Amino acid sequence: MYIAQRTLRFVNGFFKSYGPSNIKKVLWDKEFSGDKWNFIDNTVGDCVYPYLEKYIDNGCILDLGCGPGNTANELAVTSYGTYVGVDISEAALRKATSRTEKCGRAQKNRFVCGDFVGYVPNQKFNVILFRESMYHVPLGKVKTVLDRYSSYLTNGGVFIVRMNTSDGKGNHKYRPTAMMEVMETEFDVVEKCQHGDSGPTVIVIRPRRPRHKN
Repeated sequence: MYIAQRTLRFVNGFFKSYGPSNIKKVLWDKEFSGDKWNFIDNTVGDCVYPYLEKYIDNGCILDLGCGPGNTANELAVTSYGTYVGVDISEAALRKATSRTEKCGRAQKNRFVCGDFVGYVPNQKFNVILFRESMYHVPLGKVKTVLDRYSSYLTNGGVFIVRMNTSDGKGNHKYRPTAMMEVMETEFDVVEKCQHGDSGPTVIVIRPRRPRHKN
């Protein structure tokens, strides 16, 4: 029974991250329609917010994998001009939209239902955020996804990525650590910090500038 349950969880997790978009949508809608993710509804004071407020410069933010709208409604309202959140789950976006209306941010916040791996923006952004969503990008496509989104950054715009590279026991998780290594190797690192011995890492990167020959 244990092996069967473990296998089912693995398959479910695999398809939520890497399956076809229609399958991912069904699985995520099912989870957000229940109470499984209610524990993330309040993340006021999260370590990622100071970075967002520092780099957004009262401009535009694109939140890829926005879930139930935490960033859209917890980020200081005076720190940004417009916000676009993308998520594959309509159930999550219904919650995000409801929260936005209650917070009086309907004029600032907009939500789009879609798979962020293939989403095509129609504007440029000061900040493009991957808040716990980079996990759902295949390791071999991290650079490809970031390269594609680079064309939607304003001059001086940055990517901000928040993810856990620690397993909480003093060890590094292989895939998140490998993802961080790709970002550090292929992009210019503006700043990077792990919050606590086993807490999340936030990295701020931008497209690598061409090096001029002497």
